[in-house]
Amino acid sequence: MFAVHLLAFHFTKLKEDQIKKVDRYLYPLRLSDDVLLDVMARFQAEMVKGLGRDTNSTAAVKMLPSFVRSLPDGSEKGEFLAVDLGGSLFRAHQVKVFDDGKQSSQLESKFYPTPKQVTQGNGPELFDYIADCLLDFMETKNLKHKKLPLGFTFSFPCKQTKLEEGVLLAWTKHFKVRGVQDTDVVTSLRKALQKHKDIDVDVLALVNDTVGTMMTCGYDDERCEVGVIIGTGTNACYMEEMRHIDLVEGDEGRMCINTEWGAFGDDGALDDLRTEFDRELDLGSLNPGKQLFEKMIGSLYLGELVRLILLKMTKEGLLFNGKVSTALLTKGKIEMKHVSAMEKHKEGLSNTKEILTELNLFPSEEDCIAVQHVCTIVSFRSANLCAAALAAILTRLRENKKLLRMRTTVGIDGGLYKNHPQYAKRLHKVVRRLVPTCDVRFLLSLSGSGKGAAMVTAVARRLAAQRSHIDATLAPFLLSLGTLREVRNKMRTELEYGLKRETQANATVKMLPTYVCGTPDGTEKGKFLALDLGGTNFRVLLVKIKSGRRRSVQMYNKIFAIPLEIMQGTGEELFDHIVQCIADFLEYMGIKGARLPLGFTFSFPCRQASIDKGTLVGWTKGFKATDCEGEDVVDMLREAIRRRNEFDLDIVAVVNDTVGTMMTCGYEDPNCEIGLIAGTGSNVCYMEDMKNIEIVEGNEGKMCINTEWGAFGDNGCIDNIRTKYDKEVDEGSLNPGKQSDRLALLQVRRILQQLGLDSTCEDSIIVKEVCGVVSQRAAQLCGAGLAAIVEKKRENRGVERLQITVGVDGTLYKLHPHFSRVLQETVKELAPQCDVTFMLSEDGSGKGAALITAVAKRLHNVGQK
Repeated sequence: MFAVHLLAFHFTKLKEDQIKKVDRYLYPLRLSDDVLLDVMARFQAEMVKGLGRDTNSTAAVKMLPSFVRSLPDGSEKGEFLAVDLGGSLFRAHQVKVFDDGKQSSQLESKFYPTPKQVTQGNGPELFDYIADCLLDFMETKNLKHKKLPLGFTFSFPCKQTKLEEGVLLAWTKHFKVRGVQDTDVVTSLRKALQKHKDIDVDVLALVNDTVGTMMTCGYDDERCEVGVIIGTGTNACYMEEMRHIDLVEGDEGRMCINTEWGAFGDDGALDDLRTEFDRELDLGSLNPGKQLFEKMIGSLYLGELVRLILLKMTKEGLLFNGKVSTALLTKGKIEMKHVSAMEKHKEGLSNTKEILTELNLFPSEEDCIAVQHVCTIVSFRSANLCAAALAAILTRLRENKKLLRMRTTVGIDGGLYKNHPQYAKRLHKVVRRLVPTCDVRFLLSLSGSGKGAAMVTAVARRLAAQRSHIDATLAPFLLSLGTLREVRNKMRTELEYGLKRETQANATVKMLPTYVCGTPDGTEKGKFLALDLGGTNFRVLLVKIKSGRRRSVQMYNKIFAIPLEIMQGTGEELFDHIVQCIADFLEYMGIKGARLPLGFTFSFPCRQASIDKGTLVGWTKGFKATDCEGEDVVDMLREAIRRRNEFDLDIVAVVNDTVGTMMTCGYEDPNCEIGLIAGTGSNVCYMEDMKNIEIVEGNEGKMCINTEWGAFGDNGCIDNIRTKYDKEVDEGSLNPGKQSDRLALLQVRRILQQLGLDSTCEDSIIVKEVCGVVSQRAAQLCGAGLAAIVEKKRENRGVERLQITVGVDGTLYKLHPHFSRVLQETVKELAPQCDVTFMLSEDGSGKGAALITAVAKRLHNVGQK
């Protein structure tokens, strides 16, 4: 028993001594966590460089766009072919994807050798060989009679400009085929397939094997957004935000980036970590100076790296008594399968002795222990480096999502990862240590890149069908220049109808006189109250206007809510609530006893008989208070003030918000004679020559006309451009068939329901597109209507070219990122003889009401004099 313990102690001591000896000798290959974090930071910098338009050309890590924009969503279905070129074998696959609610699929494959005359021959021979293998596969599976879509997995760096096109940048691994670099490999494959007249195959997608791996695993796990290959070579892909990819137009959604991380370090970024063995291996490779990171990781190189280390240690007398065999001197004699066998947990030492003996090295027990540890250090460094780069990708994903902690899945494939006894465990452990803020699941790709290519093809078909549906849905919203001219002309006709006595009653554009007969001239001064009613909030303002050299406008206001039950209650309740708000404001400002002139901004269609009389034509924007339509709103306000019996006010003017907007901008720019509101609703006013206004007595001077153009089309004159969504929104409104504000209807919700969208990233892109198309149409229609008005102004003045300013207000115009630009471009296109300046109004409905009141008082005083 004592002898057994003594023998065990001796063996353990021997093993420890040999391990320490190898550790000291191979110290540069043993990477600490600090070094790995540094590698991780370097790779992050390389990713940014590769994504930048100005830096990509000099980047070693090319970050190639794959044009794969979506992961599988489970709705894919159909039958597909796939071919896979990139490893030691060529593969042909038939993939059936079932739409059975279980996300099930069926894969049948056949493997073909890739002889040296093919992998290092010329291009036509390579692609003819691929086509011949595919033909054989289709004959075997009785598929020659079918027309099938095909995905081409091509595991080499390609520059893609679309999904079904890719120009080879460089061969890697053991491939070096002449005449293929810098050419489109899909075109070459199609030419080879065309030689076989008896098969009909449509190549729909070119896919890198990492992308295929990610897509295969993404079909089973929706969290999967990274694909990694660790086999003959190594590479990774991941889903990047489009806004970060300078090489591709567009900034919405995501796209899969094929990092081509095997070239990391080709620019010298890893020179301090590369050992003499790495340099010697590189010099003897097919592509010296290229794919340096891959040569430190991939199984094609690790066996050779072990051989070079053992050879030097033997020459230095550290192994095999310094005796070098011919086999140890021969390149390629130690392969990855030998390294894996020597690292096995239980039989590793016996495997080591057997392998070394086959190499004519006659190892001792100490030699076997040392060689086994050399293998461990080499493969462990491979896993460490791979983990550092993967940790960089995971960190980028988490930062892109702005998360403190992220759950994600990494789809992974490759012979080294799958077959090495310890590799996967080491990789997982190091990744989790380097990125503790990421909860990572590693999902082995069981069907490989073949199913992935088919899945990319299936997703491409699904997106193409979806694109067709979207285009058909949005087509009615896309207005041609001819249609916009037609809208402009119809608006012009409606403007004329509204101004004429005999047609005004039946006109939809009512062209309501406001009795505002002048714009500010700078002499206005005094204190004024202003009321602003037009939405869910009601404002009371005190406005102080100074004239002369120190001309200025000061405003004080308070906002009050109008509850829904008041908006849709009785008229008396509504105006009592308004007077309550006025009383609170007067008390708040300490002016309850003052009888100030007041302007009332009432943003609903009114027929005015004078500047201080306005009969409500009809409610809009959600208001439905009873006993108001057909009544004078100024009288209703005066009655409510009398009922309260606390204060008195001099109500000088009832004002539409568009008129207030025009007056506010007219105070700053005398050339402003048009006011436009584009917000919750839309409306326009403008200064019209009195001689053209038949519904008002008098021919001299001008008067502001409130067009109330929101009702344009209520007579059916623009039904040809109304979509079914316009009609649905109209029917669901408070006033169907009237005042539907067809110039700014945003039917996004209805359209999204029609498209059956959920809340995925891809759907968010479609949502933005829908919003863009609908709001573009709103701006174009608004521009067409405005073009009709400025053209009318030009003709009124009898000038060849008109210079005019439009005062504008409203949240749609102010806050939408593109509305104002599209509106202005449309006006310029449809009214080319008008130079229109757009001036943003500063509080048109408040300040404007006070200015109208001030102008009215000024004109009244002038009249008296």
